[in-house]
Amino acid sequence: MNPREPVSLGTRGSKLALAQANACAERLRETGLEVEVRIIKTTSEHHPNLPLSVIDQRDVFTRQLDEALLAGEIDLAVHSAKDVPTEVPEGIVLAAITERHDPRDALVSDEGYDADGLPEGAVVATSSLRRRAQLLHRRPDLRTVEIRGNVDTRVRKMREGQADALVLARAGLDRLGLDVPHTVMPSEMMLPAVGQGSLAVATLEEHPLRETIREALVHGPSARAVRAERAMLNTLEGGCRVPVGALGEMVDGDRIWLRGLVASTDGALLYRGEAVGEEPEKVGERLARDLLAQGAEVVLGEIREVRSR
Repeated sequence: MNPREPVSLGTRGSKLALAQANACAERLRETGLEVEVRIIKTTSEHHPNLPLSVIDQRDVFTRQLDEALLAGEIDLAVHSAKDVPTEVPEGIVLAAITERHDPRDALVSDEGYDADGLPEGAVVATSSLRRRAQLLHRRPDLRTVEIRGNVDTRVRKMREGQADALVLARAGLDRLGLDVPHTVMPSEMMLPAVGQGSLAVATLEEHPLRETIREALVHGPSARAVRAERAMLNTLEGGCRVPVGALGEMVDGDRIWLRGLVASTDGALLYRGEAVGEEPEKVGERLARDLLAQGAEVVLGEIREVRSR
């Protein structure tokens, strides 16, 4: 690319995605680069009314951005790390994982309910199988429904009576500066999605600005934790649409403490484990093997079988 040309940063068009993209663009501008933000519609936005579980594609939020990278239409793409499949297309790399915001989930309701305080039989909105499974494991009396749309739309639909409460990522609320009543769900009760709270910045493997992007945006401790989580998910052969949760945290300097779980979609079965070590990929692989040995393979196999019909 001509060094005088502005760097094209691709993103989805939601308010949250734009907030994330603009935060990265500002960091890159501080290095002296001229950056323009370009909106690209993804699969999820082309089908706004379909439940994500029906779309059921691992790259539902990333495919069109990957195609734009490979076609040379953009120089980098900014994603929520939790939306990025564990295997990215050939020729593309994740140049940076950004500093993690609070990775936990939040239960949004005008009454300020926590999970245990929800009324018997309450309706909770979430499009995530992971959140649904963990909620039902703790509170099998609850009913869950899917609500699609951006954060504002989902909150509005909840307030219109489609649900009593709504589960969202705490980091998304923070990035949007939304002051809505919510309680934070402790990770002991609700393990977050792999990579939740961090952003993943993708570019071509041979892009001349790859190292500049990495230096400007990478956060070492967050990147190591997310690498361990992604290695766990990859070993489980899971995608974005399976009920898997994980959270890596740095302890004792360079050591990673990784917690993970696999659950059946109805929450009846839930397998938990943890692992500690210095090599992110080895920690993730070790925890995945432990979960599979506990019985998680049966749960994942049943999900794969249902989806292959």
